[in-house]
Amino acid sequence: MIRPDDGVAQFSARIASAAGGGCNRVCDTEFMAAVADPKSVKVNLSTGTGLDIEWKDGHHSHYSFPFLRDACPCALCDEQRSKTHQQPGEPAKPAPGTLPMFKPAVKATSAEGVGKYAIKFHFNDDHELGIYSWQFLRDWCPCEECKAARASEAGVHR
Repeated sequence: MIRPDDGVAQFSARIASAAGGGCNRVCDTEFMAAVADPKSVKVNLSTGTGLDIEWKDGHHSHYSFPFLRDACPCALCDEQRSKTHQQPGEPAKPAPGTLPMFKPAVKATSAEGVGKYAIKFHFNDDHELGIYSWQFLRDWCPCEECKAARASEAGVHR
């Protein structure tokens, strides 16, 4: 647990420990910037197909709008996911015994850049609080290769 009264050294050590590695893994901003730096970004608002990113290292990622809405990194959505033990991008599970309700398909109605580090969407359910950093999007790439790498890494750190 990280407490506000911890010194900077203790804070960094706790972050490194929580990440499961030494400070090189957490503090290497040169490496992080290179990996999470997009070469091209295409937001497909008119077709409704989602977000396509080509990363500078050659990796390609596709994020559907439903995935992005379920992965919203805002504090409200993050807290809800932590209560239900969901990963970003994983759809919410209905409560036992509830009847399915009609919900319109999730779409982004607009998108805008946030500085040089992120993108923000306004969804058709009026949610617009999430700021999706390039690092967050790279960390949660939904392709099979990245899912397998996250699963493998989770197994190593248990």
